[in-house]
Amino acid sequence: MARYFTIFLTFARACLVRDMTFRANFILECLTSLGWMSMNLAFYLLVFTFTSEIGKGTGWSKEPFFAFVATGLIINSVVQAFFMPSAEELTEMVRTGGLDAVLVQPLDAQFLLSMHRVDFSALANGAVGVGLLAWAMSRMDYTPPAVAWLLYPLLLLCGVAILYGLVIMLAAATILMGRNQSLYDFWFYLTNFSRYPAEIYSGPWGGPLRMICTFVIPILLVVNVPARVIAQPFTGESWGSVAAAVIAAVVALVVSRVVFQRALSRYRSASS
Repeated sequence: MARYFTIFLTFARACLVRDMTFRANFILECLTSLGWMSMNLAFYLLVFTFTSEIGKGTGWSKEPFFAFVATGLIINSVVQAFFMPSAEELTEMVRTGGLDAVLVQPLDAQFLLSMHRVDFSALANGAVGVGLLAWAMSRMDYTPPAVAWLLYPLLLLCGVAILYGLVIMLAAATILMGRNQSLYDFWFYLTNFSRYPAEIYSGPWGGPLRMICTFVIPILLVVNVPARVIAQPFTGESWGSVAAAVIAAVVALVVSRVVFQRALSRYRSASS
């Protein structure tokens, strides 16, 4: 484990040197990301000028909802910084045969293919998310108990693990199909569901969608569970959600590992 951590630090250092070589591009990427995020926050502020709560009786008033948004920013920034850049390169590696060079390395292929690139500009949204979370929590009437703050980092990691498992399974699809340039688009479509509280998915269409995005593709657990732990009263029922998030994270990692290994076993070199 220490060996892999050292190798990852080497990858991260090389990526940081590359980003700092082109500082103007790095700053522009940060500003672009922050601009997109700022427009989303402005939209949410506009929504709260017409209503005091997202969904009647859901408890997602202005400050709790912004704690929810901040949680989503933190989780997604980690995934987009450490995992997505490598996954996006996989399509070209499969097409050109670059994957061959990875498979002959004396290291785990999944590690190399999912963590050899780091996009430090994506962490800008995470930093804003931390600040937004501090602002929202300071303005809330509700004070989370100590157990909620202890569970919050664990649940953030669970959210990252679920999304990482999804990234790996999309990468496996790329290997099987030979070319899949819609990887990032499909990722964006799926993660859109996690940007809003689960309570809004109700009715004849929303109910089934909520079931699918909770028990089949547990995308609604990614942000909802950690955000609810600190932004809403912590009750005995909260432990059920916590357990569901932990189980979903473990299952996502195990299933993605199995799917990825099977995809590699069916890989045929571009030169064969």
